[in-house]
Amino acid sequence: MENKNYQALLKSKFGENISWSEDKPNQFYVNAEILLDVLKTLKEEGFGFLADISSVDFKEYFEVVYQLFSFVNSEHLTIKVKLDHENPAVISATSLWETANWLEREVFDLMGIRFLNHPNLERILTWEGFEGHPLRKDFVWKSGRN
Repeated sequence: MENKNYQALLKSKFGENISWSEDKPNQFYVNAEILLDVLKTLKEEGFGFLADISSVDFKEYFEVVYQLFSFVNSEHLTIKVKLDHENPAVISATSLWETANWLEREVFDLMGIRFLNHPNLERILTWEGFEGHPLRKDFVWKSGRN
């Protein structure tokens, strides 16, 4: 899918559920309810490589950030989803990419964002019994092991 075509395709398919960045044409926001459908569409259109999943804590809300790459068209996309800070959850992408498994577990462990329908959503970097999520802005570190 050429750069000029994927915006039109996504707008026609998902309408107002997607908002594009004015200054970054390869970056857009997606409503959480349609995330999996958007990711599936992009994968079918050549964006077959999920390079990363990360997140940002803006205190009022979280963003989950997906980095996709198309080897066919040498294109990169950044897809962002805003989530409520009180109950951050979004559908898992593990049904589309196996690599999402560990990427989502890392975001869960460090930020506390839940990925619904994840096959094994448990901590991956911190130890069993660790309290809290160390990359959240409201995390308070206690000396020694929690």
